[in-house]
Amino acid sequence: MVRARVDQLLARCRRDVEEGILPSCQMAVALDGELVVEEAFGEATTETRYVVFSATKPFVAGVMWQLITAGLVDPAERVAAYLPDFGTNGKDVVTVEQVMLHTSGFPNAPMGPGRWQTSASRREVFRRWRLEWEPGTTFEYHPTSAHWVLAELINEVTGSDYRDVLEERITGPLGLPRVLGIPTASQGDIAELEVRGEAMSPDELEAVLGIREIPETEVTDDALLGFNEPATREVGVPGGGGVMRAADLARYYQALLHDPGELWDPAMLADVTGRVRNNFPDRLTGVPACRTLGLILAGDDGRSAQRGMGHTVSPRAFGHNGAAGQLAFGDPVTGLSFGYCTNGIDANQLRQWRRGSGIASRAASCTTPQ
Repeated sequence: MVRARVDQLLARCRRDVEEGILPSCQMAVALDGELVVEEAFGEATTETRYVVFSATKPFVAGVMWQLITAGLVDPAERVAAYLPDFGTNGKDVVTVEQVMLHTSGFPNAPMGPGRWQTSASRREVFRRWRLEWEPGTTFEYHPTSAHWVLAELINEVTGSDYRDVLEERITGPLGLPRVLGIPTASQGDIAELEVRGEAMSPDELEAVLGIREIPETEVTDDALLGFNEPATREVGVPGGGGVMRAADLARYYQALLHDPGELWDPAMLADVTGRVRNNFPDRLTGVPACRTLGLILAGDDGRSAQRGMGHTVSPRAFGHNGAAGQLAFGDPVTGLSFGYCTNGIDANQLRQWRRGSGIASRAASCTTPQ
């Protein structure tokens, strides 16, 4: 570790909290299987937990990798072969792999309070979902819908609740706490989400991005604030409801780098951390997906920052960020992994993107290639 670079990283993390842009944040750097830097700023300690939104997805994918290796799930198989209720309205052609790659064609399929509480109610909702485009022909990020399908696949083939399976198969063996489905009585140390600042004006957006409004998806400020609800945290939304510390993110990516507990088959782990299966350009941003079966690769096309990992990671780095600025990645070239969490939802999305890129870039350069 290069101390001067660590100091620069800490200063950048601290700055937005001291300026009142964020209520708190937390960061952690791990290297060679060990947590080497851990700090919290603002209204938090290093034990405070945060909702990490889509940084949850690789944890659920970690279960899927085990089930695929065990032969319980075939990525090439149709989802409807496992979940007949899903195979309606043309969705009978959707494969498990397409769901994991966000090429399955139902990015905006709704699921929410009143429908997501039980497996039976979720499967009933699946019956009503419709395709927005032909599966396997393009890429559009599925914020939550795809991972509700993965959760039900886990339920179906294991006979157990996906939240418990994740704890029993992944986080427990790694010495990490339960991250999905947090009982209400155990939520006292979770940072409350807050919206801070003002949104960019149409003129500002046009000057920077060439558009006058950011296309709206289900990831709105109100939707993110819904994760302050104890009932929502207890449900454990598989595509975005994980609750954890920055250190838990950093340690999970160390596990993906080194697999100390031998949780995954080596060939499978090499595949999911290194083989791009989806490189369609994103329908909204035009950035090639560079997605594996559950992770995003930095890639060698100079667009790692647009994929959320800053400018200084190696092309082999892999990760998956979350809404409102959560960061998580590991880099096989340096052996470093990084986690960053905040409970501040910055209304100025361009400032949030720049913050994430700056922090990730400083984190990745804290050490030198091995």
